[in-house]
Amino acid sequence: MKTPILLLPALLLATSIAPASAQTAGGAQPQAQPLGGPVVPGLCLVSREAIFANAAVGKAASTRLQELTRTAQAEIDAQRPAIETEAKALEAQPDNAQTQPKREALAGRWQALQTQAAQIGREIEATRAKALARIANEAQPVIAQAYTAYKCGLLFDRNVALGGNFANDLTADVVKGLDAKIQTISFERERLPAPVATSAPS
Repeated sequence: MKTPILLLPALLLATSIAPASAQTAGGAQPQAQPLGGPVVPGLCLVSREAIFANAAVGKAASTRLQELTRTAQAEIDAQRPAIETEAKALEAQPDNAQTQPKREALAGRWQALQTQAAQIGREIEATRAKALARIANEAQPVIAQAYTAYKCGLLFDRNVALGGNFANDLTADVVKGLDAKIQTISFERERLPAPVATSAPS
C-alpha cells in the first residue's frame, strides 16, 4: 500500500493578504503601458490590491497569516509520520484476510487527515477574507478623502485600465493615508464547523 504525500490544499498555501497580481510599489502603474493623453477631469483610478499589498497594515496582516499557516501545517505534519510508518510496514506484508482490516483502518486514518487538512484550508481562507474585509473597511474613509481631494466624479479599478493618463491615480495617497491611520491588526485563525457528512443513497 503506497501512501501518497499529504499536502494542505493550495488555498492554504496562499498566505498573502493581497492577490499575487498586486503591484509591489504603492504608486506603481498597471501592467499596461500608460498611453498618455490629457487628464480626464473627474475620472480617478485606484488599485485596492496594491493598497492591501503595500500599506503597513496589509503587510502586517500577511505576516500574521503566514504564522497561522505555519502552525496549521504543523498540525498536519505532526500526524503524518505515524501513518507513513505504518503504511511502509504494511507494504512488506502480503495482502490477505489478516492484513486487510489494518489496511482499511489505515486508509480511514489517511482520509481523516486529508479531511482535516481541507478543513484547515477553509479556515485559513476564511481568516484571510475576514482580515481583508477589516483592512478594506479601514481604507474606505481614506479612499473617500482622496476622492474628494482629487475632485473625482467617477472612480475605476486601476487594474482593469488598458492605458491612458494615470495622473488621477489615488493609490499612493491612499497607502500613505492608511499608514497614518493604522499600522497593524491582530487576529486568530477562524474556526469553522466541520461539514456534515452525507451518506450515499442506497
